[in-house]
Amino acid sequence: MDIVQLFLLQLLAHILTDYTFQTDRKAADKNEKGFKSKFLKWHALIMFLSAWLLSFQIYFVFGALLIALTHYIIDGFKPKLNRSTALGRYAFFIDQGLHLIILMIVVYVYTIYFELDTVIYININSMYLAVGIGYLICGKPANIVIKEIFKASKIEFEGMNKEDLPNAGRLIGVVERWLVLTFILISQYSAVGFLIAAKSILRYKDEEKGFNKSEYVLIGTLISFAMAIGIGVLLGGLNFL
Repeated sequence: MDIVQLFLLQLLAHILTDYTFQTDRKAADKNEKGFKSKFLKWHALIMFLSAWLLSFQIYFVFGALLIALTHYIIDGFKPKLNRSTALGRYAFFIDQGLHLIILMIVVYVYTIYFELDTVIYININSMYLAVGIGYLICGKPANIVIKEIFKASKIEFEGMNKEDLPNAGRLIGVVERWLVLTFILISQYSAVGFLIAAKSILRYKDEEKGFNKSEYVLIGTLISFAMAIGIGVLLGGLNFL
């Protein structure tokens, strides 16, 4: 194992903890109550276990503890950040940015003081690991990122019918990003253009209220495709894998 693989494994632990293992209800409770949330301690515990177990190293328990502790502190203070007039709209990105910076620092410092010696031998292919993380990010995390981009951009949804198959919309976004990422990885760029053209024919209008959703669909689609294309290009350009 090398430093790149360790970082990728810690990134995987972070994604699993913050998105896969965390429901929307628990996330909302933490964002509202902070240190008073009954889910915050469990969230930090899951972060610790995920970080330690996925490191495959005994002594990374210290790094996992630091990651979990800082995770607890950052998420605990997040309600105050959410209520900030200047930074509230960007709370999600600040929160995630701090977590990623801490991951990089912990991994870097650990590799200086400890030898990367796994408990059990596992032949980890960095490319396959990175691709797997890419597909994982294109799922639930991407849906949340798109929602937060709308929030940060002050794009309001007033007048839109919130019952218009929200789960179906999220699933459509996930599938389209998976398809785009797959096409990018296998160098079928023309298929990406075809998919964008096919998606562009979708227009949603609420005739009764006279509210046109097409611009929101377009913005969401462009962001969704941009994320998938960006991840695909990044994976294709990682020369060290």
